[in-house]
Amino acid sequence: MKLIDSNIIIYAAKDEFAYLRPLLLSEDVCISVISKAETLGYHKLTEEERRFFESIFEVVTLLPVDQNVIDIAVSLKQQRKYSLGDALIAATALLYNTELNTNNITDFEKI
Repeated sequence: MKLIDSNIIIYAAKDEFAYLRPLLLSEDVCISVISKAETLGYHKLTEEERRFFESIFEVVTLLPVDQNVIDIAVSLKQQRKYSLGDALIAATALLYNTELNTNNITDFEKI
């Protein structure tokens, strides 16, 4: 399984990164609910972007944040400075043993 980070989803909504769209629709792809909150929660979201994101979230497996994810995220944040979103997404990838697909390689390289 591949866990897709928020930035890949955001890029895929842009025409110049349309080549990423098939990745989002692959059978072996999942997304953290944190990425759903990060993308749909953006305060300057256009209507077109909202529709694109919602169409992705309707067909992709969404992985929840549960106590196990939180415990791993806490451990990660204790080891190094991570944003809460990055720690939760990294913890989800670790818990579910998925490959993390991101453009923020430096944020996740120590994990």
